[in-house]
Amino acid sequence: MASPVTAQIVRPLEGLRLDVSGPPLPSGPDRTKRSVGPTGANRPAGLSGPTGLTALTALVAGHLRLLGAERGTGRHDERGARLALTGGDFARQEAHTRWSANPAHGITDEATAQAATGIMAVHGRREGTPRALAVDYASTATALLTTQGLLAGLLGQARGGPAGRVGTSVDRAGLLTVSQYLAAAGADEGEAAELAPGGPPFTSADGTLFELETLDPGAWAAFWRALDAPADAIRAGWRPFQFRYATACAPFPQALHRTASAHTWARLRQAAARSGAEVCRLRTLAERAAEHDGAAPWTLAPYDCGEAPRHRPTPAPGLGKPLAGIIVLEAGRRIQAPLAAHLLGILGAEVIRVEPPGGDPLRGMPPTSSGVSARWLALNRGKKAVEVDIKSPGDRARLREMAAGADVFLHNWGPGKAAELGLDSTDLAAVNPALVYAYTGGWGTGRIGDAPMGTDFMVQARTGVGEAVRPRDEPPAPSLMTLLDVLGGLLGAQAVLAGLLTRERGGQGVRVDSSLLGAADVLTAPALSRARRGEPTRRPAGFRAPLRTADGWIVPADVCAAAAGAYDLRELSTDAALAQLRGHGLAATAVTTDLADLHHDPRFAGSISRDAHGAPAVPDPWSHA
Repeated sequence: MASPVTAQIVRPLEGLRLDVSGPPLPSGPDRTKRSVGPTGANRPAGLSGPTGLTALTALVAGHLRLLGAERGTGRHDERGARLALTGGDFARQEAHTRWSANPAHGITDEATAQAATGIMAVHGRREGTPRALAVDYASTATALLTTQGLLAGLLGQARGGPAGRVGTSVDRAGLLTVSQYLAAAGADEGEAAELAPGGPPFTSADGTLFELETLDPGAWAAFWRALDAPADAIRAGWRPFQFRYATACAPFPQALHRTASAHTWARLRQAAARSGAEVCRLRTLAERAAEHDGAAPWTLAPYDCGEAPRHRPTPAPGLGKPLAGIIVLEAGRRIQAPLAAHLLGILGAEVIRVEPPGGDPLRGMPPTSSGVSARWLALNRGKKAVEVDIKSPGDRARLREMAAGADVFLHNWGPGKAAELGLDSTDLAAVNPALVYAYTGGWGTGRIGDAPMGTDFMVQARTGVGEAVRPRDEPPAPSLMTLLDVLGGLLGAQAVLAGLLTRERGGQGVRVDSSLLGAADVLTAPALSRARRGEPTRRPAGFRAPLRTADGWIVPADVCAAAAGAYDLRELSTDAALAQLRGHGLAATAVTTDLADLHHDPRFAGSISRDAHGAPAVPDPWSHA
């Protein structure tokens, strides 16, 4: 057998045509609508309603065209966003996207979706009050899920299944993005770390905003000791800093902020280099736009294995879910790869987790439900597991044997680790030329020359996400909600599905790569476009700001924000405030402030269940017809 090398990259949707229908874009240079309130308040309200769905559809269409689909017809349709792929050997495959499965509950745009699903609550934990993301995060997640649904439908057809229509909604996508936080909120026990305001970024003496990252408590302590931070603050700060990925807040002592602000950026970088910690200056969107290489958020490279037998299409047993009978080996840590595999499992794949001897240590991470980490269950329920010591030559050989019988090998090990272990794509393709080898990394290959550690918050800092998610009246700061790990997982699943479809159509195995960098670029694409045009990159002050009521918060739809802001709702109950606004024709919804309440929220009646361990489980993001 010839040594497998990557062949010319092909696109799995070549020969297919994409037809799109959806709401029209409004006229005007910034494509915003204006709302007028009772006192004459008048200002751009931002993307919402039909405009938002059109932007969502445009993202789906863009990804499908990157995968080879040709542009077909486009027409206006006020009922929602509809896409269809036709051509080749496929019957018509359709997708329909809307804001909510039940529009009567007030989820009508990005702002109200963020409010209802708990995104605002989680993102706002750093400040202690609900805060909106100034990017269309829930809509972006929905677009990626819609693309996955279409690819999965085509894959099912290629394996002998029927054509159909896949449905997605922004509210269900929003629930998926907070699924770990929701599971923790409904667990048997409380959080292991305090949920209170606080966290990075830090500010240097010369005004540089920066993120700090380390997974090593020794490096954490060495960094702060080098800066003469108080010993008690160093000790007290590690646990909340370590748990910020889980809690979306980090209430460590203010003495650490004061210590950072007493030193120049040059001194801070020196302390990081000597301690083993890493620091990253918050880059602007303009800086990111200037260096952006225009690369797709993933790459697909089929293998050229010489005379190796080509893959034959694999029929789906029982013609059930589109990935039924597909075996996925997942060697994933934390969120990105486990979420990608979780989504493949929902679509019918058999997922086998590769865990270290003794099992994944995150299985016991509090809070737990029936003794198992609720957060871990949110990403890993239903998966099988096998323990493999990747340091052992014998166990690595066993893993290669398992890969020989699998369809997908998925991992997010550190850069170079797979090659060091003899488990890179060339190694596994040698034993299974039909394998889809998927790597979900931090920075991609060779795209950022001075890249720091490839973790969610460092990628947010390096790519301008910290600026994009905050309106102009808030200082730039990466969200402590794991925005990019989640979107990176969605992109990873999308890449695997594209790889599987490439294999079914072309007969070759394929390597697919996705990254947190790709996720950042997808999320900030509208802001980067504004930067290239020389327009303001950040949303205006007060953008999507929740409105206080006597007993909570409400958020108006973006197009209604100016009008709603003219009402004084502070002495009204939330129900009364909503009634008043809706009585004047203004769309709004209540802000979820406690994720534990989502289980009984009428806006999601019957959709949030509990798994066998008693942990809350969000609904599948797709419906199939």
